[in-house]
Amino acid sequence: MTLTSLFAFATELCRDRDVTPDATRIGQRRATGASPTAAAIAAQAGAQAPAENFPVALRFLPRRYRGHLAAVYGFARSVDDMGDEAAPQERAALLDELEADVRRLYRMVSRGPSAGGGPGDEGSGGGPPRISAVRALAPAVVTCAIPAQPFHDLIAANRQDQVVSRYPTFGDLEDYCRLSANPVGRIVLHVFGAATPRREALSDRVCTALQLAEHWQDVAEDLRAGRIYLPQEDMERFGCTEDDLAAPRATGRVRALMAFEERRARDLLDTGAPIVGTLHGAARLAVAGYVAGGRAALAAIAASGHDVLRATPRPGKARVAAEMVRAYATGN
Repeated sequence: MTLTSLFAFATELCRDRDVTPDATRIGQRRATGASPTAAAIAAQAGAQAPAENFPVALRFLPRRYRGHLAAVYGFARSVDDMGDEAAPQERAALLDELEADVRRLYRMVSRGPSAGGGPGDEGSGGGPPRISAVRALAPAVVTCAIPAQPFHDLIAANRQDQVVSRYPTFGDLEDYCRLSANPVGRIVLHVFGAATPRREALSDRVCTALQLAEHWQDVAEDLRAGRIYLPQEDMERFGCTEDDLAAPRATGRVRALMAFEERRARDLLDTGAPIVGTLHGAARLAVAGYVAGGRAALAAIAASGHDVLRATPRPGKARVAAEMVRAYATGN
């Protein structure tokens, strides 16, 4: 479960049909040589709308950024769907196929757009990318000089989801977030031409906090999928069992555990939020939106009395808007 909520607003951006033309046209082409399942998942990815923590006002970002973010969202959504929605016996092969396509993309980029593939490249794993979601990344990768590693990390996170369903310690969960969430923020910084070591470090804190907030909202949903992201050491500390998490309402022990986790995520988000003050223009607007979405999601968890089992706590638009104004104005 990678942090595609960071790009949830991109589905709204795509509806106005005013994004970077190359990104959408490449993404709409039928991928040559992709497996039918991979092609179908990639084609549907941009139309899927996960639960949204971030303001759709971000549709007002300049056109050049919206196109790149929409393409990255399509990729991240494809990774998630291959790892979560495809038939279990197909997931590993689909992720392998996607990763091979990312390598094709970067080989193509390194050769130059007119290089093409040589005779026999298609059969040997060369040639251009075959999956539409990867092909759509090409303009962003070239224009924004996005490195390959964040894309590989997102795939690695979904590989981990296939074999790891419990996290003994918070440190183990942080390691997972380094793959599933932090790469998203680093990609965003590259899209805005704002990637620096300091900003990346702050972004990592924000993205890990956002991933934690998403996990805390989705405790019941994740359990139904066979996964528990709450650290086992924390569950033991508060005397909570897996049976407690399967209940229709949270017990006092579960509420105490979720209050602890909510505060932990909030503190982490607050330590990364100063990244907003280092940015200007569209980048500041976008990142302020992400910080605002995280704060509003955590506030919704608190407002539920930390009962994340009865219903998924979701923030209201007014709270998100207020948090966005605050983050943008204060730079924190």
